[in-house]
Amino acid sequence: MIEECIGRPEVELRRELVQFGRWLSRLGFMPGTSGNLSVRLDQERLLVTPTGMSKYLMRAADMVIVDLEGRQLAGSRKVTSELSMHLAVYQMRADVEAVVHSHPPIATAFACAGRALDEMLCQEAVMTLGSVPLAQYATTGTDEVAASLRPFIPHHTAILMANHGAVAYGPTLLDAFLKMETVEHLAHIRLVAHQLGSAQTLNDTQLEDLFRAKQKYIRNAT
Repeated sequence: MIEECIGRPEVELRRELVQFGRWLSRLGFMPGTSGNLSVRLDQERLLVTPTGMSKYLMRAADMVIVDLEGRQLAGSRKVTSELSMHLAVYQMRADVEAVVHSHPPIATAFACAGRALDEMLCQEAVMTLGSVPLAQYATTGTDEVAASLRPFIPHHTAILMANHGAVAYGPTLLDAFLKMETVEHLAHIRLVAHQLGSAQTLNDTQLEDLFRAKQKYIRNAT
């Protein structure tokens, strides 16, 4: 998958960061200057959004290039202060080419309430993300953030961050964006189901059937 990314022009990836940044901003997932996105340029470099900028107002020229140790290689702006979480994902997941960190309001409310999205209430949860764990509290902009995420990165593709927000990642920016959108969707479903007072989790037999259906879908898609 990384080889596919290496073959894509840098200018194209810059435009995608602008596009998805605007979409996430319009959804209310990146209010003010919050949130950040990144994508692999190649096996040694990342293209990352800058700090202190509205993701709705970003331009392609605003992006910053860093290496996998976090050293800034190019760009007139400063890289996001939350770079460490991106680096942790790329260092632990060779299959990941894009990372999105944002603050979807309902999912973030669950993170602020100390609740993971680990109830399997609807089939979509099983077929898409599975369980979305909650990483322990860490001060933003510090290496504590990466440390809090590392236990979950190998086995999940979306993680809630206590009193902070969420991070999602995948083989493309589109995939990471869709995962973040799904995190908020599942959080909304869980909230309303519990407000109704009769949330029904899927039983073991239903989960096994869905896992088999998911594996069949994956095989047919490859």
